[in-house]
Amino acid sequence: MTFVLAVDDDPAILRTLGINLRARDYEVETAGDGRSALQIVDERMPDVVLLDLGLPDLDGITVLRRLREFTQVPVIVVSARTEPDDKVEALDLGADDFITKPFSIEELLARVRVMTRRATTSEPPLVVETGGLVLDVTESRASRDGTEIHLTPIEWKIVDALVRKRGRLVRQTELLRTVWGPGHERQSNYLRVHLAGIRRKLEPDPSQPALFVTEPGIGHRFSG
Repeated sequence: MTFVLAVDDDPAILRTLGINLRARDYEVETAGDGRSALQIVDERMPDVVLLDLGLPDLDGITVLRRLREFTQVPVIVVSARTEPDDKVEALDLGADDFITKPFSIEELLARVRVMTRRATTSEPPLVVETGGLVLDVTESRASRDGTEIHLTPIEWKIVDALVRKRGRLVRQTELLRTVWGPGHERQSNYLRVHLAGIRRKLEPDPSQPALFVTEPGIGHRFSG
């Protein structure tokens, strides 16, 4: 089931979105401010985000910028701002679409469908099973012996980058650039912290990693 996160400070709009999306078999969670939205994303990655710009705590542009620090989840901006500069700024920061209020619910639903189709056709499903561990990289789901394991969005980006090159060495600079973007190639401490968390959750013996292996001074590989 496609998971949609709707972020808006207007409860009436959130109710309307929730009713219409659920009626079409979407799973929906709502947030009335930016910090709540980021917390939800940290706990579980949505398939599509509907993002208002005029939020009471963090501006929607700030939320978008923070999202793009660690995820490429499709974001549709839904805003009353109609100035071209606002649209250009949001799109330049990584928004996938922009729809102005008041909006047609049917048009919005059509744009959500476009985003989900684009996401599901952009890459083939990737599921890895090894020693009771199941990593569904496409759906960002992990489990061991049927018990679900929670990974943060950053951890999933690292796992994704390594699993997609299964058995091959990924240079540390490449991994840093893939996960955090250009300009972070020297921040090896970022990787150490998050890889420790990944190993703690996914390795049978985190003190002797067998799946997420580090070649000191060179890079990392997934050996599962």
